[in-house]
Amino acid sequence: MRQVRRGPAAPPGGGQGAPPYGVPQQPSYVDGQGYDGYDSGYNTGQVYGTPGGRGPGGPGYGDGYGGRAPRPAPNWRRRIKVTSITVVTVLVVTLVGTYFWADSKLNREVDLSKVIDRPEAGEGTNYLIVGSDSREGMTDEQKKELHTGSAEGKRTDSMMILHTGSNGSTLVSLPRDSDVEIPTFVGSESGKTYQGTGRHVKLNAAYAEDGPELLVRTVEFNTGLRIDHYVEIGFAGFANIVDAVGGVEMDIPQDIKDSKSGADLKKGKQVLNGEQALAFVRTRYALAGSDLDRTKNQQKFLSALAGQVATPGTILNPFKLYPTMGAGLDSLIVDKDMGLFDLADMFWAMKGVSGGDGTSMNMPLAGSSGGNLLWDKDKVKTLVEQLKNDEKVTVSGD
Repeated sequence: MRQVRRGPAAPPGGGQGAPPYGVPQQPSYVDGQGYDGYDSGYNTGQVYGTPGGRGPGGPGYGDGYGGRAPRPAPNWRRRIKVTSITVVTVLVVTLVGTYFWADSKLNREVDLSKVIDRPEAGEGTNYLIVGSDSREGMTDEQKKELHTGSAEGKRTDSMMILHTGSNGSTLVSLPRDSDVEIPTFVGSESGKTYQGTGRHVKLNAAYAEDGPELLVRTVEFNTGLRIDHYVEIGFAGFANIVDAVGGVEMDIPQDIKDSKSGADLKKGKQVLNGEQALAFVRTRYALAGSDLDRTKNQQKFLSALAGQVATPGTILNPFKLYPTMGAGLDSLIVDKDMGLFDLADMFWAMKGVSGGDGTSMNMPLAGSSGGNLLWDKDKVKTLVEQLKNDEKVTVSGD
């Protein structure tokens, strides 16, 4: 009889698919159990990561079996520090870049070292601010729009001394028809010495004869006051600055209509654009006091313009600040020692004058002779001494 080896019974459905004797039975996946208790979560319908699985909230989370460790709380102190450093760095780079950009645009053309026999320097700083009738760079259309005419060369249309110091600012207008003596001077281009002969002319003739250097020499000789810095702006530049800042609000004291300057303004508060502003500061034939009234209007407008430029709405708005700076710096002519901080000091001082923290006046006059305006020598002497000593000005002008 054939012997039969007894052993465990083959599982149902055995046959050829049954494992041979001695091979361990493979785990079944029917009940979701796998190697080492692995649970795929597919057969049972469990959502991976819920209790019973291998995710947050389930056993084994973060135990080295492929789960994530808890995310650490954000370090807000470090984030604030990094953000602050980044913002400060950007601001510093922007400010430094702006400074060098603006500094490179200053037209330092006037050499005050050519001025001879200068008075001793006093306290505070004195700026000679000149508005010229230069039409350089203007198209025929612009000349027509601004009513400037087409005269060649350039002459002074307005002259002012701005003194800044610890006792407030003082803005003194020098009428263009002021009677002055042309002293001995050195030609700005030729380098030759021209001896003074006691010749008397209108003040604006000094500029027409040999430019800014002779004008400074003449002002210093006739006043005894040392000029520290020179600033000049032409017609087109003036109008461009006003337009760039968005116009300047002025309270016009009377109706003004002047065909020569192109002014056609009504009495009352209004915002003047570049064309209107230029017409306003140039008007004299429509004013009872002619050039004296015009210098007063020029003082008022320049102070208002400085105040407009120095407002937060301009300084903190890059879309207004950079066009204004560009228009201003492109059109200004200054002395070789003029810096951006000097320019800022000048603007803040002019703003102070308009805000009531300073004094504005015309040079004291004693009458006229042959169409020239004569200065009151005693009052001028007192005024100059007070400016030199940076004292509060007590002298009044016309």
